[in-house]
Amino acid sequence: MAQGKMKVKSKLPSGAKTKKAKGKAVTKRNNAPVKSKVQALERNKMKNTVTKMVNAAAEKQLRSLATDTPQLSAAQQRVATAPTAPATSK
Repeated sequence: MAQGKMKVKSKLPSGAKTKKAKGKAVTKRNNAPVKSKVQALERNKMKNTVTKMVNAAAEKQLRSLATDTPQLSAAQQRVATAPTAPATSK
């Protein structure tokens, strides 16, 4: 069962002004040339290769530093070989 009044769309008064729709900020030409995506792809490939090379060099340097570290002192060796405390269970 329908309850309440039926909604009726109201009409504007005859003297009211209506807003004009604004045009687009940038109008596109029909014959505008399409930019080539090849340059962007080449640039992205170059960035990726440079990033990979830099990361590989940094990793190689870090690995060489890690393997060339001096031997641990006696105190450091005792700490490294000491049994750890058992983890408390919750």
